[in-house]
Amino acid sequence: MNKNLCRLFSIAEKQTRHIVGLMSGTSLDGLDIALCAIEGNGLNTKVNLKQFATIPYSKDVKEKIKKVFAKEKVDFGYLILLNGWIGKLHGRWIKECLNNWNVGAEEVDIIASHGQTVFHYPKIFHGEEEFGDATLQIGDGDHIAVETGIITISDFRQKHIAAGGEGAPLALYGDYYLFSKHGENRVLLNMGGISNFTYLPGSLNVTEVMVTDTGPGNTLLDAFARQLFKKDFDEDASLASLGKVNDGLLRALKENSFFTAPFPKTTGPELFNKSYVETAQQLSSTTDLLPYDIMATLTRFSADTIVDALQKALNKNTEYKIYASGGGAHNPLLVKWIQEQLPGSEIRTTNELGINGDAKEAVLFAVLANETVIGAPVNFERKGMPAITMGKISFPF
Repeated sequence: MNKNLCRLFSIAEKQTRHIVGLMSGTSLDGLDIALCAIEGNGLNTKVNLKQFATIPYSKDVKEKIKKVFAKEKVDFGYLILLNGWIGKLHGRWIKECLNNWNVGAEEVDIIASHGQTVFHYPKIFHGEEEFGDATLQIGDGDHIAVETGIITISDFRQKHIAAGGEGAPLALYGDYYLFSKHGENRVLLNMGGISNFTYLPGSLNVTEVMVTDTGPGNTLLDAFARQLFKKDFDEDASLASLGKVNDGLLRALKENSFFTAPFPKTTGPELFNKSYVETAQQLSSTTDLLPYDIMATLTRFSADTIVDALQKALNKNTEYKIYASGGGAHNPLLVKWIQEQLPGSEIRTTNELGINGDAKEAVLFAVLANETVIGAPVNFERKGMPAITMGKISFPF
């Protein structure tokens, strides 16, 4: 038998697996690296986050990715080159982190790599009857495996699409395993570039579990913080707090078929980008709006669409606790405006559940890789939420 297959079997039989989870989102701020010790699987999964770091993307790395990010027309040759280059880069950064943590590569069982999303293209966007949903993440898993010498599981979203999903949000699977609690209804709200939530019923009835994207989280805020103020993001909402919400622009921003499409649904910067806002400004005659007012209105747009999705997707009589994660959890104005519209649901962070909110997505991909090796699919019995395990396995040599 191939020695890598023998290694994989021995990993599956271990009581504790050490898995490095990687996440780089649509905000393009950097690579999250989480070293997790994982026991069990399914609802018996237990995670100990041993180490965590975020490696910021340099200006050069960001510019390389932006050449192909959320663009319908790209240089195909350049995209191919970047696929391997990102994989090797992520591999080098993993080795640097392991060295800083005094952890040998031989102590790590698996790397779980989400990859860098460059285009998310569900059918709701392209409308081509002949084709289904599609998505593309670069940062090839073979390159990571060879660079690090560690078995790598990657490209998780393709199986989700092949089995009838849209390739997102995948948080559902890890959220269900890690955060379900009998007797407490929970909403796991992740506010990254795009916002999504997972609803976990206290009954533990899998057919009641719900997941969906809601619309923009930080993607528009980050884009306009860069364009208007030369800042990477609106730290502590210091920019939006100086502005006023423009009702006309806010109404125009909400006029999109995505917001009336059935759940679950996914979206991305392919839709919610600077052109989207500029079109809404033209339609609402707000092209001369003050920069601070634009930031305030975009923050309100994210807050309102998150609240609207929660209110539409969940029974109005349902009581639940919200646990937030992602960059938006650090935005006090965004959180305040969500909280004001949901007075019966206190917003907390996943830190209270034992998982650092900034590390949560990287941890969830480590959990998905654990399921790939020893898990069994859970049937949620909902369209768009297929019963599958995910990921392609790359051997280092």
